[in-house]
Amino acid sequence: MVIRGPTLKLPTGAEMPAVGLGTWLSKPNEVGNAVRLALNCGYRLIDTAEFYDNEKEIGDVLREYTDSGKLERKDVFITTKCFCTHFQPEKMKAAAKESLKKLQLSYVDLYLAHAPAALNEDKTIPEHPVTVEQIWQGLENVYESGFAKAIGVSNFNIQQLERILKVAKVPIHNLQVECSLYLPQFELAEFCKKNNISFTCYSPLGSPGSDFASKQTPTPLEDQSAKRFAEKYHKTPAQVLIRYLIQRGFSAIPKSVNKKRIEENWNVSCCLIIIASTLTARLVFG
Repeated sequence: MVIRGPTLKLPTGAEMPAVGLGTWLSKPNEVGNAVRLALNCGYRLIDTAEFYDNEKEIGDVLREYTDSGKLERKDVFITTKCFCTHFQPEKMKAAAKESLKKLQLSYVDLYLAHAPAALNEDKTIPEHPVTVEQIWQGLENVYESGFAKAIGVSNFNIQQLERILKVAKVPIHNLQVECSLYLPQFELAEFCKKNNISFTCYSPLGSPGSDFASKQTPTPLEDQSAKRFAEKYHKTPAQVLIRYLIQRGFSAIPKSVNKKRIEENWNVSCCLIIIASTLTARLVFG
Protein backbone atom coordinates (compact mmCIF):
# COMPACT_ATOMS: atom_id res chain seq x y z
CA MET A 1 0.00 0.00 0.00
CA VAL A 2 1.30 3.43 -0.96
CA ILE A 3 0.12 5.84 1.74
CA ARG A 4 0.33 9.58 1.52
CA GLY A 5 0.74 11.14 4.93
CA PRO A 6 1.79 9.83 8.35
CA THR A 7 1.32 6.18 9.29
CA LEU A 8 1.69 3.88 12.27
CA LYS A 9 2.85 0.30 12.18
CA LEU A 10 0.62 -2.50 13.41
CA PRO A 11 2.12 -5.49 15.25
CA THR A 12 1.58 -7.44 12.02
CA GLY A 13 4.08 -5.15 10.29
CA ALA A 14 1.37 -3.54 8.14
CA GLU A 15 1.24 0.24 7.81
CA MET A 16 -1.97 1.92 8.92
CA PRO A 17 -2.73 5.50 7.83
CA ALA A 18 -2.65 7.87 10.79
CA VAL A 19 -5.63 9.87 9.53
CA GLY A 20 -8.84 8.23 8.39
CA LEU A 21 -12.48 8.98 7.82
CA GLY A 22 -14.85 8.06 10.61
CA THR A 23 -18.40 7.25 9.51
CA TRP A 24 -20.34 6.93 12.77
CA LEU A 25 -23.59 8.96 12.61
CA SER A 26 -23.11 9.71 8.92
CA LYS A 27 -26.58 9.58 7.38
CA PRO A 28 -27.62 7.25 4.55
CA ASN A 29 -26.97 8.77 1.13
CA GLU A 30 -24.39 11.07 2.74
CA VAL A 31 -21.76 8.58 3.83
CA GLY A 32 -21.03 7.38 0.29
CA ASN A 33 -20.32 10.89 -0.92
CA ALA A 34 -18.16 11.53 2.16
CA VAL A 35 -16.07 8.46 1.30
CA ARG A 36 -15.69 9.71 -2.29
CA LEU A 37 -14.57 13.12 -1.07
CA ALA A 38 -12.12 11.51 1.35
CA LEU A 39 -10.61 9.15 -1.23
CA ASN A 40 -10.26 11.98 -3.74
CA CYS A 41 -8.56 14.10 -1.09
CA GLY A 42 -6.01 11.39 -0.28
CA TYR A 43 -7.48 9.46 2.65
CA ARG A 44 -6.66 5.77 2.57
CA LEU A 45 -8.28 4.70 5.87
CA ILE A 46 -12.05 4.31 6.10
CA ASP A 47 -13.61 3.23 9.41
CA THR A 48 -17.05 1.66 9.59
CA ALA A 49 -18.96 -0.92 11.64
CA GLU A 50 -21.79 -3.41 11.43
CA PHE A 51 -23.71 -1.21 13.90
CA TYR A 52 -23.39 1.91 11.72
CA ASP A 53 -25.51 0.23 9.03
CA ASN A 54 -23.50 1.89 6.25
CA GLU A 55 -21.18 -0.91 5.10
CA LYS A 56 -23.20 -1.49 1.91
CA GLU A 57 -23.06 2.16 0.87
CA ILE A 58 -19.32 2.30 1.57
CA GLY A 59 -18.82 -0.97 -0.29
CA ASP A 60 -20.54 0.45 -3.35
CA VAL A 61 -18.07 3.35 -3.41
CA LEU A 62 -15.08 1.07 -2.94
CA ARG A 63 -16.26 -1.12 -5.82
CA GLU A 64 -16.78 1.99 -7.95
CA TYR A 65 -13.18 3.08 -7.37
CA THR A 66 -11.60 -0.33 -7.88
CA ASP A 67 -13.68 -1.18 -10.96
CA SER A 68 -12.77 2.16 -12.56
CA GLY A 69 -9.07 1.65 -11.82
CA LYS A 70 -8.87 4.73 -9.60
CA LEU A 71 -7.67 2.55 -6.74
CA GLU A 72 -6.56 -1.02 -6.12
CA ARG A 73 -7.86 -2.92 -3.10
CA LYS A 74 -4.41 -2.88 -1.54
CA ASP A 75 -4.39 0.93 -1.65
CA VAL A 76 -7.16 1.32 0.94
CA PHE A 77 -7.20 0.34 4.62
CA ILE A 78 -10.68 -0.70 5.75
CA THR A 79 -11.68 -1.14 9.38
CA THR A 80 -15.02 -2.56 10.45
CA LYS A 81 -16.42 -3.88 13.71
CA CYS A 82 -18.49 -6.81 14.91
CA PHE A 83 -21.51 -5.72 16.93
CA CYS A 84 -22.28 -7.08 20.40
CA THR A 85 -25.10 -9.34 19.19
CA HIS A 86 -22.61 -11.56 17.35
CA PHE A 87 -19.90 -12.02 19.96
CA GLN A 88 -20.36 -15.76 20.46
CA PRO A 89 -17.35 -17.39 18.74
CA GLU A 90 -19.61 -19.41 16.45
CA LYS A 91 -21.48 -16.25 15.34
CA MET A 92 -18.58 -13.88 14.82
CA LYS A 93 -17.22 -15.52 11.69
CA ALA A 94 -20.65 -15.34 10.07
CA ALA A 95 -20.91 -11.67 11.05
CA ALA A 96 -17.53 -10.98 9.48
CA LYS A 97 -18.60 -12.73 6.26
CA GLU A 98 -21.76 -10.61 6.15
CA SER A 99 -19.71 -7.42 6.59
CA LEU A 100 -17.41 -8.51 3.77
CA LYS A 101 -20.42 -9.18 1.56
CA LYS A 102 -21.77 -5.66 2.18
CA LEU A 103 -18.34 -4.07 1.71
CA GLN A 104 -17.81 -6.21 -1.41
CA LEU A 105 -14.38 -7.26 -0.18
CA SER A 106 -12.60 -10.56 0.38
CA TYR A 107 -10.95 -9.25 3.56
CA VAL A 108 -10.79 -6.18 5.80
CA ASP A 109 -7.53 -4.74 7.02
CA LEU A 110 -8.72 -4.52 10.62
CA TYR A 111 -11.66 -6.23 12.36
CA LEU A 112 -12.65 -5.11 15.85
CA ALA A 113 -15.04 -6.22 18.56
CA HIS A 114 -17.15 -3.09 19.06
CA ALA A 115 -17.51 -3.29 22.86
CA PRO A 116 -16.59 -5.59 25.76
CA ALA A 117 -20.10 -6.94 26.45
CA ALA A 118 -22.35 -9.23 24.41
CA LEU A 119 -26.05 -8.67 23.79
CA ASN A 120 -28.92 -10.83 22.59
CA GLU A 121 -30.45 -10.01 19.20
CA ASP A 122 -33.16 -8.00 21.00
CA LYS A 123 -30.39 -5.99 22.75
CA THR A 124 -31.05 -7.62 26.14
CA ILE A 125 -28.30 -9.05 28.36
CA PRO A 126 -27.75 -12.78 27.67
CA GLU A 127 -28.45 -15.29 30.43
CA HIS A 128 -24.95 -16.68 29.94
CA PRO A 129 -22.65 -13.71 29.29
CA VAL A 130 -19.88 -14.00 26.73
CA THR A 131 -16.50 -13.36 28.35
CA VAL A 132 -13.85 -11.10 26.85
CA GLU A 133 -11.74 -14.22 26.43
CA GLN A 134 -14.48 -15.79 24.31
CA ILE A 135 -14.85 -12.58 22.30
CA TRP A 136 -11.15 -12.74 21.53
CA GLN A 137 -11.43 -16.39 20.54
CA GLY A 138 -14.05 -15.36 17.98
CA LEU A 139 -11.75 -12.67 16.62
CA GLU A 140 -8.91 -15.16 16.34
CA ASN A 141 -11.20 -17.42 14.30
CA VAL A 142 -11.91 -14.51 11.94
CA TYR A 143 -8.20 -13.76 11.64
CA GLU A 144 -7.21 -17.38 11.03
CA SER A 145 -9.91 -17.65 8.35
CA GLY A 146 -8.25 -14.84 6.40
CA PHE A 147 -11.25 -12.53 6.66
CA ALA A 148 -9.14 -9.89 8.43
CA LYS A 149 -5.47 -8.95 8.14
CA ALA A 150 -5.47 -7.69 11.74
CA ILE A 151 -7.81 -7.85 14.75
CA GLY A 152 -8.46 -5.76 17.81
CA VAL A 153 -11.05 -4.36 20.18
CA SER A 154 -12.93 -1.13 20.76
CA ASN A 155 -14.01 0.49 24.04
CA PHE A 156 -12.12 -2.06 26.18
CA ASN A 157 -10.31 -1.02 29.37
CA ILE A 158 -6.93 -2.06 30.77
CA GLN A 159 -8.32 -4.88 32.91
CA GLN A 160 -10.12 -6.39 29.92
CA LEU A 161 -7.03 -6.09 27.75
CA GLU A 162 -4.96 -7.81 30.43
CA ARG A 163 -7.38 -10.74 30.49
CA ILE A 164 -7.11 -11.12 26.72
CA LEU A 165 -3.32 -10.94 26.76
CA LYS A 166 -3.20 -13.89 29.17
CA VAL A 167 -4.96 -16.21 26.71
CA ALA A 168 -4.32 -14.68 23.29
CA LYS A 169 -2.80 -16.87 20.58
CA VAL A 170 -2.86 -13.88 18.23
CA PRO A 171 -1.65 -10.53 19.64
CA ILE A 172 -4.05 -7.62 20.05
CA HIS A 173 -3.23 -5.55 16.99
CA ASN A 174 -5.28 -2.43 17.73
CA LEU A 175 -7.41 -0.69 20.34
CA GLN A 176 -9.95 1.92 19.27
CA VAL A 177 -11.41 4.23 21.91
CA GLU A 178 -12.70 7.76 22.23
CA CYS A 179 -9.67 9.99 22.69
CA SER A 180 -9.24 13.73 22.35
CA LEU A 181 -7.59 16.72 23.99
CA TYR A 182 -10.22 16.61 26.74
CA LEU A 183 -10.16 12.81 27.03
CA PRO A 184 -6.43 12.10 26.60
CA GLN A 185 -6.45 8.45 27.80
CA PHE A 186 -2.88 8.71 29.12
CA GLU A 187 -2.92 5.53 31.24
CA LEU A 188 -4.65 3.42 28.60
CA ALA A 189 -2.33 4.67 25.86
CA GLU A 190 0.75 3.91 27.96
CA PHE A 191 -0.51 0.37 28.58
CA CYS A 192 -0.98 -0.14 24.85
CA LYS A 193 2.48 1.21 24.11
CA LYS A 194 4.07 -1.22 26.59
CA ASN A 195 2.16 -4.13 25.07
CA ASN A 196 2.71 -3.18 21.41
CA ILE A 197 -0.98 -2.46 20.74
CA SER A 198 -1.59 0.27 18.17
CA PHE A 199 -4.02 2.99 19.24
CA THR A 200 -6.85 4.58 17.26
CA CYS A 201 -8.85 7.61 18.42
CA TYR A 202 -12.48 8.05 17.51
CA SER A 203 -14.21 11.39 18.16
CA PRO A 204 -10.81 13.15 18.16
CA LEU A 205 -12.57 16.52 18.03
CA GLY A 206 -14.96 15.62 20.84
CA SER A 207 -18.42 14.16 20.34
CA PRO A 208 -20.97 17.00 20.41
CA GLY A 209 -23.39 14.91 18.34
CA SER A 210 -23.44 12.09 20.87
CA ASP A 211 -26.60 11.31 22.86
CA PHE A 212 -24.43 11.57 25.98
CA ALA A 213 -23.08 15.05 25.25
CA SER A 214 -24.44 18.08 27.06
CA LYS A 215 -24.83 21.38 25.23
CA GLN A 216 -23.15 23.00 28.21
CA THR A 217 -20.06 20.78 27.96
CA PRO A 218 -17.16 22.53 26.17
CA THR A 219 -15.59 20.69 23.26
CA PRO A 220 -11.91 20.53 22.27
CA LEU A 221 -12.74 22.68 19.24
CA GLU A 222 -13.58 25.49 21.67
CA ASP A 223 -10.33 25.14 23.61
CA GLN A 224 -8.60 28.51 23.82
CA SER A 225 -5.08 27.10 23.53
CA ALA A 226 -6.03 25.13 20.42
CA LYS A 227 -7.58 28.28 18.95
CA ARG A 228 -4.45 30.33 19.69
CA PHE A 229 -2.16 27.77 18.07
CA ALA A 230 -4.48 27.53 15.08
CA GLU A 231 -4.39 31.29 14.59
CA LYS A 232 -0.61 31.46 15.03
CA TYR A 233 0.11 28.74 12.47
CA HIS A 234 -2.75 29.56 10.09
CA LYS A 235 -4.46 26.25 10.75
CA THR A 236 -7.88 25.29 12.04
CA PRO A 237 -8.50 24.13 15.63
CA ALA A 238 -9.47 20.74 14.17
CA GLN A 239 -6.08 20.42 12.46
CA VAL A 240 -4.31 21.26 15.71
CA LEU A 241 -6.33 18.68 17.64
CA ILE A 242 -5.80 15.89 15.10
CA ARG A 243 -2.09 16.61 14.88
CA TYR A 244 -1.89 16.48 18.68
CA LEU A 245 -3.05 12.85 18.57
CA ILE A 246 -0.84 11.88 15.63
CA GLN A 247 2.15 13.36 17.44
CA ARG A 248 1.37 11.02 20.34
CA GLY A 249 1.72 8.07 17.96
CA PHE A 250 -1.98 7.40 17.39
CA SER A 251 -4.28 7.23 14.40
CA ALA A 252 -7.35 9.47 14.35
CA ILE A 253 -10.62 9.00 12.49
CA PRO A 254 -12.56 12.28 12.51
CA LYS A 255 -16.08 12.02 11.11
CA SER A 256 -17.39 14.53 8.60
CA VAL A 257 -19.57 14.70 5.50
CA ASN A 258 -18.54 18.28 4.74
CA LYS A 259 -16.08 18.69 1.85
CA LYS A 260 -14.15 21.57 3.42
CA ARG A 261 -13.80 19.82 6.79
CA ILE A 262 -12.82 16.52 5.21
CA GLU A 263 -10.02 18.30 3.35
CA GLU A 264 -8.93 20.26 6.45
CA ASN A 265 -8.83 17.15 8.62
CA TRP A 266 -6.58 15.45 6.06
CA ASN A 267 -4.12 18.33 5.80
CA VAL A 268 -2.44 18.00 9.19
CA SER A 269 1.09 18.96 8.25
CA CYS A 270 4.14 18.21 10.37
CA CYS A 271 4.63 21.90 11.19
CA LEU A 272 2.21 21.33 14.06
CA ILE A 273 4.60 19.10 16.03
CA ILE A 274 5.46 21.79 18.57
CA ILE A 275 1.76 22.50 19.03
CA ALA A 276 1.08 18.90 19.95
CA SER A 277 3.86 18.85 22.51
CA THR A 278 2.67 22.07 24.12
CA LEU A 279 -0.93 20.92 24.32
CA THR A 280 0.19 17.73 26.05
CA ALA A 281 2.20 19.72 28.58
CA ARG A 282 -0.77 21.96 29.26
CA LEU A 283 -2.91 18.94 30.05
CA VAL A 284 -0.36 17.32 32.33
CA PHE A 285 0.68 20.39 34.26
CA GLY A 286 -2.55 22.37 34.22
